[in-house]
Amino acid sequence: MVTLSPSLQARLAPPLKIGTVEVNSRVLQSPLSGVTDLVFRRLVRRYAPDSMMYTEMVQAAGLRHVKKLPRIMDVDPQEHPIGIQLFDCRPDFLAEAAQMAVAEGADTIDINMGCPVNKITKNGGGSSLLRQPDIAAAIVRQVSAAVDVPVTVKTRLGWSDEEINILEFAQRMEAAGAQMIAIHGRTRAQGYNGEARWHWIRQVKERLSIPVIANGDIFSVAAAVRCLEETDADGVMCSRGTLGYPFLVGEIDAFLKTGQKRPPPTIAERLHCAREHLEALWQYKGKRGVQQSRKHMAWYAKGFAGAAELRGQLCRIETVEQGVELIEGAIANLS
Repeated sequence: MVTLSPSLQARLAPPLKIGTVEVNSRVLQSPLSGVTDLVFRRLVRRYAPDSMMYTEMVQAAGLRHVKKLPRIMDVDPQEHPIGIQLFDCRPDFLAEAAQMAVAEGADTIDINMGCPVNKITKNGGGSSLLRQPDIAAAIVRQVSAAVDVPVTVKTRLGWSDEEINILEFAQRMEAAGAQMIAIHGRTRAQGYNGEARWHWIRQVKERLSIPVIANGDIFSVAAAVRCLEETDADGVMCSRGTLGYPFLVGEIDAFLKTGQKRPPPTIAERLHCAREHLEALWQYKGKRGVQQSRKHMAWYAKGFAGAAELRGQLCRIETVEQGVELIEGAIANLS
């Protein structure tokens, strides 16, 4: 049974202050490439209306000569608080992109300094900035000077076990003007393997005055509480735990505020959510949305009799009607 100590509840009760922005939740939805589009964020926010959300990461260089901003930067006027995440290694490109993001409605600008994917790091972005702290600091300084909203950083422990430099790196980001830092408790070399090493996050928290957000292995309410106790962090950021389960951020947020666990969604409720997700992607993106939905549908189809077969079928759908028919059939078979 998960319990919330009075001291932890009291510590997390005030709003999370990110510079001039106040957020009435200590649980954030991580930016996830190919996942956290407008449709997904709406589902998460239904259960976590106060939580900070983020767009998918946007390449700053790609915005220099566009006549229209890419759809991954779409922000619903009603969906606040919202941060737009940018990546690149050139401070001037990022400063220009940040100004565009603010014009689009971003409440904060987040700089990705943690993505481990080769196509990002080989061009100097993402977690490669952990090896270039001078450039990383210059980015934060220049972006902070270019916009009037808080600038935040999402990063990792270091490039590898031999190059864990998060303590010095985080201090440099704060000195450069970062208003919050979110730390994934793994190195770039780990990718998503092994366990997140939360003890490093606690050491960062002891050295910084800005909010420190813990990220990595937050798959349940219990994990979130344990992480907050072990790290003394100012909040937690959910990533892979929300794949096929947009209820997680709201479940953790409700527990931290009340000490009471929400009843988990039934299998039928999860499948109804999958159908809604599919239909919304179709309405928003057309055929491309249906193609993108296949991975989401696979994430939803877990943990019940017949899930493996359904998952295999949903991964091959070509039309929204095919997906809806499969999901409705699965729901009917539950009863």
